[in-house]
Amino acid sequence: MAVNVVRRKELYEIMPEGLVTTHKWLIENNLTRHAIDNLVKSNQLESISKGVYVRNSNKITWQSIVYSLQSILKTDLVVGGLTALEMQGLSHYLSLSENKIVHLFGNDVLPEWVVNLDLNVKFVRHTTASLFPKNTELNKQFHPFTIERDWDNDNRKLVLSSPERAYLEVLLDVAQNITFEHADQLMQGLTTLSPRNLQKILEWCQNVKVKRLFFWFADRQKYVWLDKINRESITLGAGNRMIVKGGKLDNKYKITVPAWL
Repeated sequence: MAVNVVRRKELYEIMPEGLVTTHKWLIENNLTRHAIDNLVKSNQLESISKGVYVRNSNKITWQSIVYSLQSILKTDLVVGGLTALEMQGLSHYLSLSENKIVHLFGNDVLPEWVVNLDLNVKFVRHTTASLFPKNTELNKQFHPFTIERDWDNDNRKLVLSSPERAYLEVLLDVAQNITFEHADQLMQGLTTLSPRNLQKILEWCQNVKVKRLFFWFADRQKYVWLDKINRESITLGAGNRMIVKGGKLDNKYKITVPAWL
C-alpha cells in the first residue's frame, strides 16, 4: 500500500490532469512497468491508445495535447497560423464553427490518437516544406521564429509561431481556405511587427506566392515597419502568378487579386 501511495504521489507531481503521456515517457520518469499497470488498474491512469495514457481524460484540452506533442513526444509541430495569431490577440475574426480549429505547423505527422480523441477540437496539421527550405542554418534551430506562452499554472509552455511567421503561414492558405478579405483584416491588426524579424523570415522564406502576397497586403496599410525592410535582399521570383481565378493582375507584384480590392 505504501508503495502505491508513493507511486501515486510521483505520478501527480510529474503529470497534471489532462496531460497525455506515453509508456516510454513514464518509464523515463522513474515509473516501473509494474507501477504503470497498477495505476491503470486503479483508474489513476487511463489508457487512450496503445502505450498512450492520461490522468483524468475529462481534463484533456487542446493545450494539453499540444504540450504533450511538443514536450513529451518531441515533435517539431508548433501552434501556428490563425491559432498563433489568436493566442497573441492579433485575430479579431470570429469562427462560426462549433468546433475549434487548432492549426499546427511542422513536418512531423499527427499521431493517430490525436485524431481519434472525442473533443470539440479539430487539429489541422500543415507542412512547412513549401514555406521554408530544409537545409539552412536557421533550420538547425528546432523551432525558428517562435515564442513560448504559458498554458497552465505550473510554468509549462506551448511553442507558437511569432506574429511574423504566423502571418506568412496564413498566407499559404489564401484563396484556398483563407479569403483575401480575411487576410486583409488580419494585416490591419499587425501594427507592431518587428522589421528585424520580418527581414530575416522573408529572406528565409522560399515561397514566392507568400512573399508577394505579404508585400501586397502590407503596402495597403503603409506601416512604418514596412519602410525598414530591405526589399533588395528578398527574392520575389519572375513571371505572373494566378492566385485567384477571374482576378485582376497587380502589375507591381504580378499576382492576380480580387478586382474589388
